[in-house]
Amino acid sequence: MTNKPWSTVGKPEQRIDAVEKSTGKVRYIGDYSAPGLMHAKLVKSTQAHAEIISVDTTEAWKMPGVRAIVTGNMFPFHIGPILADRPPLAFEKVRYYGEPVAIIVADHEHQAKRATEKVKVVYETLPIVNSVQQAFLKDAPLVHDNAEQYTKIISDVYPKASTNIGSHIKIRKGDFDAAWANCEETITATYSFNLSDHVAMETRSTRVEINPAGKVIVHSCSQSPFTIKKVLNQFFNVDVGDILVHIPMVGGAFGGKGTVQLEPLAYLASKAVGGKLVKLEFDREEDMTTAPCRIGFDATVQLGVTKEGKLVAGKYTYLLDSGAYSDQAAGITRAAALDCTGPYNIPNVWCDSYCMYTNHPFATSFRGYGHPELTFAVERTMDQLAEKLQMDPLQFRMMNGIKPGDTTPTQTVLTANNIGDLEKCINRAKELIKWDEGQKVKSGKNKVRAKGISTFWKTSTTATNAQAGAIIIFEADGSVNLNCAAIELGQGTKTILGQILAEKLGMDMNKVHVTMEVNTQYDPHQWRTVASSSTFLAGRAVVYAADHAIAQLKKTAAVVLQCSPDDLEVGGGRVYLKPDPTFGVDIKDISLGYTYPSGHSIEGQIVGIGKHIQRHLTPMDQQTGFGKPGPWWSVGVQAVEIELDTRDFTYSILKGVTVLDGGTIINPMTATQQMRGGMYMGLSYATSEKFVFDDQGIVQNSDLRGYPMLRYGEQPTEYHVDFIESPAIDGPFGARGIGEYGVIGAPACLANSLSIATDVELNELPLTPESIWQKKKEGTK
Repeated sequence: MTNKPWSTVGKPEQRIDAVEKSTGKVRYIGDYSAPGLMHAKLVKSTQAHAEIISVDTTEAWKMPGVRAIVTGNMFPFHIGPILADRPPLAFEKVRYYGEPVAIIVADHEHQAKRATEKVKVVYETLPIVNSVQQAFLKDAPLVHDNAEQYTKIISDVYPKASTNIGSHIKIRKGDFDAAWANCEETITATYSFNLSDHVAMETRSTRVEINPAGKVIVHSCSQSPFTIKKVLNQFFNVDVGDILVHIPMVGGAFGGKGTVQLEPLAYLASKAVGGKLVKLEFDREEDMTTAPCRIGFDATVQLGVTKEGKLVAGKYTYLLDSGAYSDQAAGITRAAALDCTGPYNIPNVWCDSYCMYTNHPFATSFRGYGHPELTFAVERTMDQLAEKLQMDPLQFRMMNGIKPGDTTPTQTVLTANNIGDLEKCINRAKELIKWDEGQKVKSGKNKVRAKGISTFWKTSTTATNAQAGAIIIFEADGSVNLNCAAIELGQGTKTILGQILAEKLGMDMNKVHVTMEVNTQYDPHQWRTVASSSTFLAGRAVVYAADHAIAQLKKTAAVVLQCSPDDLEVGGGRVYLKPDPTFGVDIKDISLGYTYPSGHSIEGQIVGIGKHIQRHLTPMDQQTGFGKPGPWWSVGVQAVEIELDTRDFTYSILKGVTVLDGGTIINPMTATQQMRGGMYMGLSYATSEKFVFDDQGIVQNSDLRGYPMLRYGEQPTEYHVDFIESPAIDGPFGARGIGEYGVIGAPACLANSLSIATDVELNELPLTPESIWQKKKEGTK
């Protein structure tokens, strides 16, 4: 990776935010305070499903410092990113434990918090929908009585009347029934993937004020500043131009800060106190129960093959636990359907993907956007089917791996440009995990070692008009400032964009100054910082902005040097003559225009503008799923080796391997850390993370004492990360997005390794020693 023909791209440049973060100088949203700042706290539902009989605020008003109380009946409308089905504050009824019912605004945070305890809400409880299986039953209680009447914000969402189905996405490719009837070997299996939390270090926080001119000024730790503008305009009738959104560096998000929840609440709070600056910050328990979480997922997978092991037919039924509202779960339902098969060529595909309402906290984007879940189901089935066929599971995957010339479930034709090289990924992972040394071996008394593998893929499921812009402004010393609306939330995107710009301009990285804060008043529009799309979208915009600036540099230099712009090249801080690089002019001498000795000046400051919008993407057909939903598919392989104690089923993870074809890797160091961090996260919620609900739908582990995560020392002893680089022609310098991919295959390969080690099929997460013991009691394979 270091032998690329570039000076900056492909090199492990230091992250531009490294010093600021390591010295603790970064100021996050929650660090801000100012004289006159008011504080908002939420009154939250104590029931998971109930009618609201009354909300009595009498005693709360008597508390010191209270300036306003906002209840749901003051704004009895629904909002949402895909389907407008969620009130900012519950009115008429509540649908999950912890749902916001009222807002208290006070002079100090402790005053607001104490006042929330004085609000008396009378409920009449309703039957609880506590699982997707229950939600799917014909006689299940309804979480929403008239979901089909909600306003659609995006067209491809399909709620079903008189059911708990918030959306139903179909894939119909080929003739599944005929193919299934002729399969020589089949398998049917069911799976369950736990609903859990994002657990970002920084909890969700925002502050909002409405200034005397009517401008709504929002500061937030959001991944979606322009979505905040859209929501406040669309649902609160604020002119788009009157909404200013500021986003500093964000302390982790993993998709959980892509949705818009706190900002409308803080807007209502500010409006209630005459537009004063109001801060609303979640504590950890609120961040885990009131804020949106990661979806739960139940799946039934049916695969049919020839006797040689060639996949012929696949049927997939996915039930996604959307919780009380559809939010991004409706989009995840679509994403799970369009990549339902995993990276395999299957000519006959049938998929039904359902977004199911339950009385759980509502779900939103989580790193991988439904793909860790579908990959767990698909890859467990592949291992079990390989065993039935008495085939090596790795060879079985190699035989059926998708490649150029094949079609996706949505019947997009794959080419060498839009699909990575799965075979190369498998072969490299095979070397790194030392597969040929044996998949299962005894390692001592009562100890066994086992290896599991998982392939994975994902397309960047953006809006068909997703876009990004970039502006570069030259300084008098020849350095350049880069402004764009990509959010820096720990993934290193701004460093990558700086490298792309430095490479295009032929200058050192230390001459590129990237503005970390996003301000929608002067940063060009960007869709959102989600879907592993920022390097692709914003990177292309940066390339175009650099080209625009280079054209201006050459134009000015051509006048100065008395030659044609076509005769010139830019690099090394100069614009020079191609045939004779010694003849040229320094960029610093023309960055603000050029002044002759006579005082006459020409051109002026160099300002480069670039933009990029997704091209040739289409919606999916409602009945068949036909369409082109993404620009490319990245593929990869993950593997683990574990050691299990056969007495108590405790285990340690000895080795983790990730091999990804992400196109050109702009920065191998940050990319490696992305993969390591992603695998750590995937292994964490595969081993231990899970929300526990009682029979009333109330979360029982809403703090970090009761919500176990993979701790330091429990991660793999060895991490091996490598990249296969099949350049994507459309990407900047051939890059595709990689941010989510480290997490996708980790749960599946861990479950595969433990299933081999224990001789039982482990199809439910998390994989705790107790759950493995319970499954072992039920019987071996």
